[in-house]
Formats: sequence, C-alpha cells, structure tokens
Amino acid sequence: MAIRQVITWGDPRLKSKNQDIGEWSPELDQLVADMFETSVAQEGAGLAAPQVGINIRLCIVDVSSVEGSSIKHVLINPEIIRTEGEQTDTEGCLSIPGIQEPITRARKIWVKNRKPDGSWEELEAEGYLARAMQHEIDHLMGRLFVEYLGPVKRDLLQRQYKKRTRN
Repeated sequence: MAIRQVITWGDPRLKSKNQDIGEWSPELDQLVADMFETSVAQEGAGLAAPQVGINIRLCIVDVSSVEGSSIKHVLINPEIIRTEGEQTDTEGCLSIPGIQEPITRARKIWVKNRKPDGSWEELEAEGYLARAMQHEIDHLMGRLFVEYLGPVKRDLLQRQYKKRTRN
C-alpha cells in the first residue's frame, strides 16, 4: 500500500469526465488499498479516484472515525437512485484543505453500486455515511462541495484559497 498525492482545487482533473470501470483488476485492488491508506493518513472520511488523478468512477468511504462503524465501502460506478429528507452540516474536502462550509444534502440515500465481481447491489445509507457517499459520488461527476454555495461565497473562498496556497 502507498499514500497517494491528493490533487487540489484548480487542478482540471477534478472537473474532468470520469470513465466507468469495466472489468475489475489487481491494479484496481491496489488503487483501493492505496486510497483507504491515503484517506486515513489525511484524516478523511473518503476519497474519490479523481482526487488522486485517476479519472474513473471509483471512490471509497470509511466513516469509522466518526460513527464507530468499521465498514469500509468501495463504490464502483455508483448511482444515487433515491433520496429522502435533508441534513445540513459542515463539510470539508481533502482536495480543498482548510475550507469547511455548511452544506445541505439528503439525509438518507439509496445507491446502486457495482461490486468487483460485476454484480450489482443496492446500498442504503443515512446521516454522516449518506453525506460522505454523496460527497464522494459528486467527485465522480466532477463536482466539488463548494459548488453548493452561492457564486459570491464560492468566488470569495476560491480567491482566499488561491492566496493562501501561493504563500
């Protein structure tokens, strides 16, 4: 396993189109292991392949540090098929370090997810797990959490972020 470099806001790979995953491979097993290690090292709740510069529809979610659950989720070509309710909480991102903002997301979600063997499953998540899954699935669609903010707030944060990262 290895800790991968997380790319940051402004890198075009975060906004690129991400390819569906076809046949599973040992290289993808290695990528998943590296992504879990990277997320833990960065104290994150998940990580999407585009955040490590690989534009495929793969992400991992591990909310054990917050929820006490030791279930690690690997999402392959995931699709949110249903949502219920709302929750607003502070959210951050490993690709936008130092910025945290309140974001409203669905409280409960159902996700169609492909497993490595090619079969499909439906996952149900709520609370913090649902928030983390939505955040990571957004990355697979080239969307960052700051895009939920109004344009004035987002532009202000982006200017502050660029100024801070140049120094």
